Amino acid sequence: MKPFDTPDLTKVPSTSEVIAQYLRRAILSEYFDENEPIRQDEVAKKFNVSKIPVREALKKLEAEGLVIFVRNRGAIVTRMSDDELAQLFEIRILLEVRLLELSVPAMKDRDFALIDEAYERYVSDTNIQNWSNLNWEFHAALYHAANRPLIVETVRMINQKLERYLRMQISLSDGKARADREHAEIIALCRKGEVEKVVAILKQHIYGVCQSLLDNLNQK
Repeated sequence: MKPFDTPDLTKVPSTSEVIAQYLRRAILSEYFDENEPIRQDEVAKKFNVSKIPVREALKKLEAEGLVIFVRNRGAIVTRMSDDELAQLFEIRILLEVRLLELSVPAMKDRDFALIDEAYERYVSDTNIQNWSNLNWEFHAALYHAANRPLIVETVRMINQKLERYLRMQISLSDGKARADREHAEIIALCRKGEVEKVVAILKQHIYGVCQSLLDNLNQK
């Protein structure tokens, strides 16, 4: 038999992963309302599968904080309280400030190239659905030189829990434009190696996002 290329089956997503991806996108795009139950039988019918992979998918989303299981109601789309949201942003500030403090003195030309590329992708993209992911890519690029992958992964997981709220905040009238300006200021200070100033701007940046989001949620 002649040699031929075969797919790596270990990298093919399982049925539950495919369903989890679909439900995650649906939740993040606000197809489901907060506190709305996700009917396992309806999802199973849509994918023509049993309820087993659907439940596995919902368990993945539960671990991400997107749904909770409630007795007699099943999986419910979560709604974070103001206090929970504020605490997650507080953790972000603590961890991201430390990452930036470590990263700035270690930044090389290749790090600035990564940061500039991430910034340009974010600024130039007009698809609102991409903004929160591109925003995270920019922040991850800022912290690359810190060489603290476990802390970065922790921050990534927090951002994942916040993603649908971050999408909401960025989509506000001046959310994207303000982020663009503050990101540009952060890059400039990083290039100058001014750690204290850039850390102060980062704190203000994250805190401002939190306050804008909470103000918007409380107006609804």
